[in-house]
Amino acid sequence: MSSFDDSRLDDPAALEATDHLLRRLAGAGARVRAEIDAAEEVLSKLGSDGFRPRAIVAAGRDARLVRAVLEPVCPVPFVAWPGPGLPGWTGPLDLVIVLGGNAADAEAISAAAEAERRGCGLMIACPAGSPIDQASAGSRHAIRLPSQSDDQLAAAVAVLQGLHQMELGPVVDAKAVAALLDDVAIECSPNNDVASNPAKDLALMLADALPLVWGGSVLAARAARRVVEALRLASGRPALAADAGHLLPVLNQPPRDVFADPFDKPAELRPGLLILDDGVEDAGVAEHRRQLESKAERHDVRVHVVTQANGTDIARYAALTQQGRYAAAYLGIGLGRYGTEATETPIVPGNPAVDPAW
Repeated sequence: MSSFDDSRLDDPAALEATDHLLRRLAGAGARVRAEIDAAEEVLSKLGSDGFRPRAIVAAGRDARLVRAVLEPVCPVPFVAWPGPGLPGWTGPLDLVIVLGGNAADAEAISAAAEAERRGCGLMIACPAGSPIDQASAGSRHAIRLPSQSDDQLAAAVAVLQGLHQMELGPVVDAKAVAALLDDVAIECSPNNDVASNPAKDLALMLADALPLVWGGSVLAARAARRVVEALRLASGRPALAADAGHLLPVLNQPPRDVFADPFDKPAELRPGLLILDDGVEDAGVAEHRRQLESKAERHDVRVHVVTQANGTDIARYAALTQQGRYAAAYLGIGLGRYGTEATETPIVPGNPAVDPAW
């Protein structure tokens, strides 16, 4: 098991060695702006026009994020479809949304091709000439949002902006999303030392912990899953994002042995509870959080809360996710998994399996 060296978090050499990763995190706001700017002409033509699909089916990368934002307010039924293909009932009266990048995504390609074959309404967000773009080339009335990168959050923001203009989704305010991501980048900058950097502070809390991540609202829970993916990759340790009912039993931990000699026998990793608070005021959410915090206190489990209560739904989700990803990056740096030639995992931008900024 790698030991955590907190000095690496402020070490210029270690930070310079991970500059590619930290720059990608810092560029999240810029990628949202680039996505919206590239789609400006298409978005300017979108409106309700009295059209309302019978149902919406989202396929491809982060379809569940689109569902989490849309479902509470969408005036028509909404389905996030894992693929391949589309639900059997999907037809010309329905709108199919496909988010994709440059890489081949068999499920998303299958959904786009099937939507074109059945004559469905189609909204796609992908780079021009990508496999998904080619699969839907025969659709004359498709809404095509030209993605500028493999950043699925940026693509999702553009899609949600379009759906809002079609009166099918909530207010997005893409510029505010980008600005909030910039704020996170400033707060979590590698130039800020541990004492003034919330992401480095969180990395310290997770240095010797098995992360348990909880978000009470639908969107916060979605953010928790994204943060856990980054933490697993950064640490090589198990990490769990789940609802309160599944996390409470894991908090049943024996008391710490205050007399244990860490040099004689390294202490076993204990859970650390990370709560993502997006400001949703709900009695059920508040009760679940009370239960988690109370049990964590009784069983000597450390708790860290990340709060983002300002902005639209997607903006709060983006800020929570991004701060968690920054913390994961600093965790990987402190453990020597990032920024060291012998141990660093190769980074493939846009691939969630090997990109901690994803």
